[in-house]
Amino acid sequence: MSISLLSIPAASSAAAEGATASATWPNWRGPTMNGVSPEENLPESWSPDGENLLWRKEELATRSTPVVMNGRMYIVCRDKPETTQEGEKTVCINPETGDVIWESVHNIYLSDAPAERVGWSSVVCDPETDRVFVLGLGCVFQCLDGKTGETIWEHSLSEEYGMLSTYGGRTNFPTVFEDLVIISGVTTGWGDTAPPAHRFIAFDKNSGVAAWLISTKPRPEDTTYSTPVFTSFNGQAAMVTGAADGAVYAFQPRTGKTIWKYQASIRGINSSPIVDENGIVYCGHGEQNSSDTKILGAVFAFDGNTTGDIPEDKLLWKVPKKTIGRSAPLKVGDRVYFLEDGALLLIFDAKTGKQIAEKKLGRIMFGSLVYGDGKIYAAENTGKIWILKPTEKGVDVVNQARINDGGEIFGSPVIANGRLYIPSNTALYCIGTKDSKPAAPVVLQAPKETPVSADKEIAHIQLAPVELMLRPGSVASYQVRGYNKNGQFIRLITDATISIDGPGAMTDLKFQVAPESAPPASVSIITAKFGELSSAARVRIMPPLPWKFDFSDKKVPPGWIGASYRMQPKELEGESVLVKISTIPKGTRSQSWMGSTSLSDYTVVGDFYASDIKGKDKTDKIPDMGLIAQRYTLDLQGAQRLQLRSWTPRLELRFAKTIDFPWQVNTWYTIKFKSETAPDGVTLRGKVWKRGEPEPEQWSIEATDATPNKNGSPGIFGNSSDAEFYIDNVSVTPNS
Repeated sequence: MSISLLSIPAASSAAAEGATASATWPNWRGPTMNGVSPEENLPESWSPDGENLLWRKEELATRSTPVVMNGRMYIVCRDKPETTQEGEKTVCINPETGDVIWESVHNIYLSDAPAERVGWSSVVCDPETDRVFVLGLGCVFQCLDGKTGETIWEHSLSEEYGMLSTYGGRTNFPTVFEDLVIISGVTTGWGDTAPPAHRFIAFDKNSGVAAWLISTKPRPEDTTYSTPVFTSFNGQAAMVTGAADGAVYAFQPRTGKTIWKYQASIRGINSSPIVDENGIVYCGHGEQNSSDTKILGAVFAFDGNTTGDIPEDKLLWKVPKKTIGRSAPLKVGDRVYFLEDGALLLIFDAKTGKQIAEKKLGRIMFGSLVYGDGKIYAAENTGKIWILKPTEKGVDVVNQARINDGGEIFGSPVIANGRLYIPSNTALYCIGTKDSKPAAPVVLQAPKETPVSADKEIAHIQLAPVELMLRPGSVASYQVRGYNKNGQFIRLITDATISIDGPGAMTDLKFQVAPESAPPASVSIITAKFGELSSAARVRIMPPLPWKFDFSDKKVPPGWIGASYRMQPKELEGESVLVKISTIPKGTRSQSWMGSTSLSDYTVVGDFYASDIKGKDKTDKIPDMGLIAQRYTLDLQGAQRLQLRSWTPRLELRFAKTIDFPWQVNTWYTIKFKSETAPDGVTLRGKVWKRGEPEPEQWSIEATDATPNKNGSPGIFGNSSDAEFYIDNVSVTPNS
């Protein structure tokens, strides 16, 4: 097997010269990523009874904000809701008629996020390639052909990077810059990425191979969904975004290097920032302020033409006690508009921060404002749609109407082709006049950068791919990329010095793992040096099955995803085992994965020992523990049950089987879990018995999923919130 990073980095000097592509509404915040549309002759009124309502499609109900490219619209929807086949789908539709062109459907698995939160993230379009990118609720990250819906490449970010898919359902929005598509989320990986942190991963948009990965401050309080926006500061291209550690960052988009950071809050920032033509950054949040944790929320502005940490006294202005926890700001002329979570519209002077006016728009607000044709459009969560016109004293209400089907609006309005599109969880609405004419697509401009010819000195190197999983005998091609201090690509470096810590060898920037079997979960760290500069890349090496782990080396297997932060080696009754610890905040209920997501039809076995703790009510507190196979979980529960499942919040519908199963604490049990694919689905079989006793002939639990997960990494599940448990003698074998 040979793996290569297909793209040569974009020539920064060419990108700095101007136009790269054109599009209608390729990002949920529009072509200029600020909610502003150049279109004219937009509707000033509408009614759910028919006035200017061109179409309404219940089958396109969504909480996702639509995007539009090349005469096609894209949204994320629930697939077959409230059935045993429920999943998630990306839908391509004709924006003129609402007719479906294609659908790309996939299962949601190993996620705590409820079905109602499908579509939290939105599709992003790439006009250059006519492809779209989408991050699903369960952290499936896909590149799809915009015309056909064909999957070009796909990553299961939970299994590969340990990305969290929590009950809150908050998933981040992908964004495209030149040859990269960048996604982020809180991840718990392996090695130096094992502690949870909000991490940004830049994938080559053509091949899907990871080019760079960066971490913000570890152990954040939240997951977040602030969308990065692209701009430039002092001739330097920048990606500006809020993060889960409560800071607003500017990164170099080609390298991931931090330009500056403003620590706004001690909790995560969900609101997306905007940046004006002068480099002034506007943003808000609804959490505790870092400068005074007793105060919730703030709106603020600062000059982004700087570097390093931005202190409070360098802000241009800040207004505290404004809870902007969801919506992105909107700047029109010399005013900035913010929406509080309670649907209060706040209007500020952009230069001074002086509040000009406020307007109550309902009870609760999730979406963001958009502006076009001299009007501001807002969609309140309970279904009221406002059309406003800015005035000297604030805004005038041009029209207000409520969708009359009981739906809720979580996404934002979209302006495209002379029409307004409103997503709700009951239907997608198209509002406009029948004789409206679409404006020409907006020409997308690259950030205005200093010409690369002004600085050819290499100040940063990047070894790419930054992260791979390989089998013994595989060959992977690498690049050492050289960038100047502004993060502009200069050239490929062919004379870097390469060192390797772990199995494998590098020749002419081709890394090969020896064909003979390496121990499962082996890792290699590859380091490139060029003068005083260095860059590292990581490889997980996974030989073919079977695998065995007895933990006799007193280590957590180094290549296991999501394990080394939550598990520790320990001696128990003279045995070297792993313990799933109970002292990590927000990490006691978790999953870990051992290897490739392409595996199928295998059996996982492990020994488990549950300790118990007496609670305040003097009853036993017992953990849950079990195995993962092919994106299903076999869970031996402290409630004296045994459960098969795939998507936790959909136990009653999607797929699950639960039986009563009495068992004892302070006793070793062997758990065996087998996945077997057949034409009618995947059959899951599990059995549990006391270690040392004969294996029972009959399976303890068995069920078939007719909407199957056909592949997936083996792993371990556990909930040690109440008490710790121990693991030993884990094996994965192919089914005979």
